[in-house]
Amino acid sequence: MDKGKNTMAEQNNLKEFTKGIVQYNPLFVLVLGLCPSLAVTTSVKNGVAMGGAATFVLVCSNLIVSLVRPFIPREIRIPCFIVIIAAFVTMVELLMKAYLPPELNASLGIFIPLIVVNCIIMYRAESFAYKNKPLASVLDGAGLGLGWTLSLCLVSAIREVLGAGTIFGLRVSESYQPAPVMIMAPGAFIVLGLLLGFLNWRKLRKSEKSMKAHMKHD
Repeated sequence: MDKGKNTMAEQNNLKEFTKGIVQYNPLFVLVLGLCPSLAVTTSVKNGVAMGGAATFVLVCSNLIVSLVRPFIPREIRIPCFIVIIAAFVTMVELLMKAYLPPELNASLGIFIPLIVVNCIIMYRAESFAYKNKPLASVLDGAGLGLGWTLSLCLVSAIREVLGAGTIFGLRVSESYQPAPVMIMAPGAFIVLGLLLGFLNWRKLRKSEKSMKAHMKHD
């Protein structure tokens, strides 16, 4: 009996973690955090740093919101969430300035402090952490943070390769002529739009196949 409960709890924990990577991917499914996703994805280093910073804030703020939720009146929950999130954003900003290269901090610019108003973090605090236990909230934050980081890395990799001819700063081919527009604002919209279109097309195709199989079975 206990073994069965433990197995179910492990499955639930795994589900809480993995749902944010594909099923509820913040960028490609929920379409949240678009501003930083478009602005900082000029290189993979930027994508990793931005995703790592947001994941840290997401996990820590989810944990604290979940722990203190019995003491937060519903009427003032949003200001309380902002204070908690702002504290962790300040911490991650100071850590990044202390330990990461100055050029990377300069490249991310205002978008690290703006994590305070990142839709993904506020959305998970309100819709999940405020209603669930600490472990589930931490796993939810880690999963969505990882999902967003992977999305940023994918967009960054495409833009960096096409726009600068490099990946992680290393040249991919001597003969390739980069297209600088891909690391400019239009390039961000083109890459993200094409990826969203492709993923929606895949989803529709999968839904149509499932419907046809269901009708054939009936």
